[in-house]
Amino acid sequence: MSQKGVQTHAWPLRLAHWTMAIAVLVMIGSGWRIYNAEPILPFRFPLFATLGGDVEAALARHGDPGVASAIAWHFAGMWLLGAAFGLFLLYGLLSGHFRRDYLPLTPRAFVRDFTDALCFRLEHRLGVYNAVQKAFYWGVLLALVVVILSGIAIWKPVQTYPLETLFGGFQGARTVHFLAMTAIVGFLAVHLALVALVPRTLVSMITGRSGPSPEPEGEAP
Repeated sequence: MSQKGVQTHAWPLRLAHWTMAIAVLVMIGSGWRIYNAEPILPFRFPLFATLGGDVEAALARHGDPGVASAIAWHFAGMWLLGAAFGLFLLYGLLSGHFRRDYLPLTPRAFVRDFTDALCFRLEHRLGVYNAVQKAFYWGVLLALVVVILSGIAIWKPVQTYPLETLFGGFQGARTVHFLAMTAIVGFLAVHLALVALVPRTLVSMITGRSGPSPEPEGEAP
């Protein structure tokens, strides 16, 4: 259990976190390669940032930019993400992690902490999530649910017809899937920036525990 000044993460949470991280990176890279074959918007992702076969071979084959291989990678990432996300939800609910660390969250607290963050006045207290962090975590959880459901609708449009209809048809599901993926990429960018600013949070996610920096020898506590 995390407390002020100390941050702890149990092994199921760490396992789910790192597995989801790998799965999401695989799905983003392969998804961008699949997107390039039939773009939704008037741009394509650079091939070096995508996953799905040899890049040089993909450049040489204008009609088949490694889509088959990208789809295989995407499905592999999908199953990995589904398993890890299920473990994360199960642990979060049964252990009280969601209730303890992500709640309470009120609009007033979010506006206050968001304003402080914009003015560079928001302090990071190890073991305590501020309202902005809580909102971001709930947001990425929702984005993961949407990306999984919209992905299922794209994968099995006939078998999941009601789900596909909910997203506005096949193309609607593709658009929602792309937007949810974009939200996840945005979260990752902010998340990595915060880790770079407070590297001790990475220590706790690797070792399971991180506390305050030790006092210099001879200095009063």
